[in-house]
Order: sequence, then structure tokens, then C-alpha cells
Amino acid sequence: MRVAVASDGGQVSAHFGHCAAFTLYETEADGRLAKEVVPNPGHRPGYLPLFLKERGCDVVIAGGMGEAAVAIFAQHGIEVVVGARGAADAAAEAYLRGELHSTGDVCEGHETGSGRPS
Repeated sequence: MRVAVASDGGQVSAHFGHCAAFTLYETEADGRLAKEVVPNPGHRPGYLPLFLKERGCDVVIAGGMGEAAVAIFAQHGIEVVVGARGAADAAAEAYLRGELHSTGDVCEGHETGSGRPS
């Protein structure tokens, strides 16, 4: 399983599209987690869900996410967990233990290009 956490300085980012990086976690055969930090290639409508799909992600974790991104992830069979906070490592580990669940709250009505929720 491959889990992506929208992250800023090792913490879960408050907003998926504007994070500094994606911390990718993959479960290893011996039970350990392999970790890779991939810089955010830039926020463009519809691009980041495809970017993470191409990297084999099964789940994406963030503090918040726009409804359009949630819909695109759903189209690709990628689970979305929003409402997460704290350390990215802890969020990924909690998800894999079955202890992290989505609040289901998504952001609506973003202003295109402003980078700020409306």
C-alpha cells in the first residue's frame, strides 16, 4: 500500500493543493515503512490527483482538500482522508493501524488562482 500525506515541514498540511511536498509511505515486506518526500510540482486544477495516481498512491491524507480534487481521486479509486493534523509520519502510521479516519469535510468555492479559500 502506498500512502501520500500532503505535508509542510514534516507536518500534515492544512490544505492539500498548497502543501510544500507530499510525503509518500510504502509498506515494506518486513513491516517497516519506506518514506520518500516529493516536492509539490504546483497547484493546477485536476493535476495533483493524477500526479499522485502516477506514483501509485492508494490513499491521500491532508488537513483539507477541495471537493473537485476529492471527486478526481474517487474516479481513480484513491481513498481521501481529510481532517488530519500533526506529524505526517504519525498520520500515516495511524492510518495503517486503522486509527485515522476522514472527517469528510471538504473545502468548497475556491477562487481560481488566488491560492486562498474563499
